[in-house]
Amino acid sequence: MIIAAIVLFSLAALLGIFLLTFVLKGKETPKAVTFTHGPLAAIGLILLIIYTFQHSPAPIASLILFAIAAAGGFVLIARDLTTSSVPKWLALLHGLVAVAGFILLLKFAF
Repeated sequence: MIIAAIVLFSLAALLGIFLLTFVLKGKETPKAVTFTHGPLAAIGLILLIIYTFQHSPAPIASLILFAIAAAGGFVLIARDLTTSSVPKWLALLHGLVAVAGFILLLKFAF
C-alpha cells in the first residue's frame, strides 16, 4: 500500500512540476492536467492515511506535510477556477511542502 502511495505521489509530482511552469510564467494551467494532478495526490493521501492507521510505526510527519500540501492545493484549485491568477508563492510553497512530505515518506519506506 505504501508503494502504491509513493507511485501515485510520484505521478502527481511530475504533473505538479508541469503545472508549476505554467503558474510561474503567468499562463493559464491546462485543466486536464490540473484535474489529474489533484486526484492522483488525493488517492495517494488516502492510501497513506489507511497505511498509517494499520501500521506501527507510521509515517506521521509525512502524512501531516501531505495534508498541509493538500489544503494548499484546494486553495490553488479554487483560485484557478474562480480567478485568472494563482499566487506564485502559494504554488511554490504547495510544491515544497509536498516534496518535503515525499522525501520523508521515501526515507520511512526505504
